[in-house]
Amino acid sequence: MEEEIKFVIDLASETMKKSIDHLEAELLKIRAGKANPVMLDGLRVDFYGMPTPINQVASVSAMDARTLVVKPFDKKSLHAVERAIVEANLGLNPQNDGVVIRIPIPPLNEERRRQLVKQSKDEGESAKIAIRNIRRDHNEQLKKLKDEGYSEDQIKRGETKIQELTDSSVAKVDEILKKKEVDIMTV
Repeated sequence: MEEEIKFVIDLASETMKKSIDHLEAELLKIRAGKANPVMLDGLRVDFYGMPTPINQVASVSAMDARTLVVKPFDKKSLHAVERAIVEANLGLNPQNDGVVIRIPIPPLNEERRRQLVKQSKDEGESAKIAIRNIRRDHNEQLKKLKDEGYSEDQIKRGETKIQELTDSSVAKVDEILKKKEVDIMTV
């Protein structure tokens, strides 16, 4: 009988881990002053009338710590890629040499760093909300198991385990945010 409770707890743990992984992926997109190809992930290029992810139209790489290089697979799409970067309002100024697009990454000023820290904290808060929703949903699943013959003590132990998972996941989110803030604020 205990296996159903264990299954609910394992499922909660796995789902909370996915929330943390999603947070880490979103934080990679927030630049910290260094050139990172992930900064352009999610950017869509109008490629022959279809909005296409930039990584399907061009290769994006970091030439050095301050420069991204975008090399379109099809030279005809060079201007479309450049336009997509400009229209994305990322604060970047692409430079087209006819073959590749070089994007110098400007150093961050204090105000922009504070905005990025705030944006990071917003992402972290969204992750915490997701984790708390996971806790609620799985606690409800445990309560439904009471009707299937599980004792209140078994349900309470399961809820305690889920609360421990929630606490450790929220602590992990705080730790990730603290590292990202240090990374952003480091000049």
